[in-house]
Amino acid sequence: MMPSIWKMPSHMECVISTYKTLTKIPNVLFAKLDKSGGKIHSRWSIRNIDRGCNTHYTMEFKIDEKFNVLNKSTFGVNISNQLLSADSPSENFKAIIYEDKSGKDNKTFLEVWSNDTLTHSVDLTALDIHGNVYGDSEFGSVDWSPDEKFLVYVAEKKPKKSEPFIKRKPSKDEKEDVDNSDKKIVPGEEHLYKKDWGEQLIGKIQTVVVLCEIEAEKFTILQGLPETWCPGQVCFAPDGEHVIGVAWDVEKYRLGLIYCTNRHSYIFSLNTKTGAYKKLSPDGMSVRSPRLSPAGELVWLQRAAAGPHHAAHRLLRLPSSVINNLDTTEDIQSQVQTVIDIVETSMEISGDTFYGIYCQSLPKKCFSVDGRRLVFSTPQKNEVRSYVVDLDNRTIVDISNNKSEQGSTTVTSVRSGVVLAVCSNLTTPGKLFVAKLPPIGSEQSIQWSYVWGPTLPAKVAEVIKSATVKYLDHEHKASSDDVKSFTSIYMGPSSGTNYPLIVWPHGGPHSAFSNTYFLEAAFYNMLGFASVLINYRGSVGAGEKSVNYLPSRIGEADVKDCERATLDVVEQFPVDRERLVLSGGSHGGFLVTSLSGQYPDLYRAVVTRNPVIDVAAMINTSDIPDWLRVTTH
Repeated sequence: MMPSIWKMPSHMECVISTYKTLTKIPNVLFAKLDKSGGKIHSRWSIRNIDRGCNTHYTMEFKIDEKFNVLNKSTFGVNISNQLLSADSPSENFKAIIYEDKSGKDNKTFLEVWSNDTLTHSVDLTALDIHGNVYGDSEFGSVDWSPDEKFLVYVAEKKPKKSEPFIKRKPSKDEKEDVDNSDKKIVPGEEHLYKKDWGEQLIGKIQTVVVLCEIEAEKFTILQGLPETWCPGQVCFAPDGEHVIGVAWDVEKYRLGLIYCTNRHSYIFSLNTKTGAYKKLSPDGMSVRSPRLSPAGELVWLQRAAAGPHHAAHRLLRLPSSVINNLDTTEDIQSQVQTVIDIVETSMEISGDTFYGIYCQSLPKKCFSVDGRRLVFSTPQKNEVRSYVVDLDNRTIVDISNNKSEQGSTTVTSVRSGVVLAVCSNLTTPGKLFVAKLPPIGSEQSIQWSYVWGPTLPAKVAEVIKSATVKYLDHEHKASSDDVKSFTSIYMGPSSGTNYPLIVWPHGGPHSAFSNTYFLEAAFYNMLGFASVLINYRGSVGAGEKSVNYLPSRIGEADVKDCERATLDVVEQFPVDRERLVLSGGSHGGFLVTSLSGQYPDLYRAVVTRNPVIDVAAMINTSDIPDWLRVTTH
């Protein structure tokens, strides 16, 4: 008889089985409410191992006034090929832009649905008036006009055709020799290098704003913006005649945009009929996420177009009197008001501590019914927290859903006084919660109600739900620096001792770990590892002063912070000092390689993912060479 040991799975089989189990847990990408606040439309993602990609699907929920779920989708609907979608103001129509990858060549289609009827379907590729439609988070958007007769979206500008200088051509009539700048072939530029927007935006070079007259299926490239501007994030103004958006100025250079909120840009308005445009935000700034309130006011996020690749933002406001008179109002920029300023260290708000705004976008629908209050979410040290700000008196109140347990709350939609949020932590995948926005002055009394969330497989729940999660405060007590403290999050098994410890600094460097669910942390925990997720000095969410501390100290302050966090964890938790593992990607990869060299007797193994290990060489190859200069000066 074969010994029983041969029936046991190998270690690698256990690793693979654990990973496969965790990939079956979906992750919520986005959720929104309908205009009544009684229906939830959510988008989810799940790792599809056999296809080697993520499968995206939708789930819908109907809730009553007490937030009981009356009905939900029986099955998810696969929307993996969908680029963008938008409901019309009345919600009688829905526009969908998607890619069809079934044929030899990919095609992009625009569909307009009226309830259960497909009223329009247009092959945008066949029109050949622009390139690919942008569906990314930086440029992409699609929006309805208030009268529901027009759509506006962003696409790649159609490049001019080129051919070799020496090419045999057929003879042509004199009538055909009429100058048409749009169709004229430019000789000798077929191999001309054109700089794109870098990481995750490869091939995206120059954007255009496209106006679609729905009934006539007529498409127009809007003219009037400077040629050096790349517009994106467009929406209609309340008058339906203007569009408002963000334009990145590339007159001097086009650098990487993803994760970089320091690119020179403007909030602009453009008259769709006359082509007249106006700058609504000042020069020298980087802006994003313009949102129009029900009262007709415009708000957006803004910071200086310089310094760290990501940092604190201001929340700015432009009165409805300006938005309703965009063509006639003079000196618009002087009427911009600051609602929330940049926070250097921290500020007290209604009994809580607030460290500033670090989110990269506001919810598409983020206002109270009257437009006076705005709801947003932002990293705050070890969590993502949600707030409501009164635009008139500038009071800020924390409304996060963490009264029963630690974790993060990310608001995704506010409609008819109902707030929809995704709540999660390192031991719990994202779940949907709703709440009624309390009256002004009593926001702290908000009561959250659970809607739905994925069920954890039994063996995952048994291990992950019982994991130990702790917030740690670290300090260099002997330091005389202005910034000498930072934080980390510890996650480890709830029983036993002598766990191997993964020391895990985040990438960026100006980003942060938050107490939200992500597969890798759960994976390591199920395999018996403890982890420490380090928010070293320079991380966002702890005040602007902490962000600005890191430049000129790269490879020194952040490395010392990781070593300090390691020693504190070894002292406080039952980890094995002889089995300390370094793991990190991008700037985190730079840190773990630096740590392994500077403290060779402390760490036993190193795992790096696309590490930044040669700054001198990187300055000639990176799409963000400016960051390298900022960090070394």
